[in-house]
Amino acid sequence: MATTDLKLDESGSLPRPGPIGRLVRLAYGLACIWYVYALIAVAGNLMSADGGIRSLVWNGVFVGLFLISYIINIGYSRPWKKWPALVSASVFLALAGFGYVTKGTIETNVLAHAVWAWEVYLFLHLGAAFMIAALIGTPGCEMRAFHDLYSRLTGIPTKEHYCPIGPLNSIDRWEAGRS
Repeated sequence: MATTDLKLDESGSLPRPGPIGRLVRLAYGLACIWYVYALIAVAGNLMSADGGIRSLVWNGVFVGLFLISYIINIGYSRPWKKWPALVSASVFLALAGFGYVTKGTIETNVLAHAVWAWEVYLFLHLGAAFMIAALIGTPGCEMRAFHDLYSRLTGIPTKEHYCPIGPLNSIDRWEAGRS
């Protein structure tokens, strides 16, 4: 079972991704950036013709709630476990409740803008991390790509983190075993 616990390893302890791992990171990065582009394209009109929030905005909520704790914990070196997801979900529920009490519907402009802004940040951060990880060959989790880039620019070693979810850890180990 994947955990959001922060378990940082010493610099150089994880294998750098090979060409397949880097291509997978690039593909994930492009997918995230495409989603951000689509979100920005609908920024001026987040509500659909029937008065609800556009499905595009709703599409990233569950994936985002699953990923936000990893992004915050690993990306910012914070041992906050599931708190980022719990706080995000609580804010969305509070806004939905407020909308229901004041407008008679949970799908309001306020909730739409909150979810939209949260998703733009989340998927832009994730997409940029994947792209950097693909370009410079960050070992382990892509959320450490900003740290790896900083380390390369300054010469100050930084800690690494294995990828707790998805196929990247398996692909990296498989590629390292082949060479």
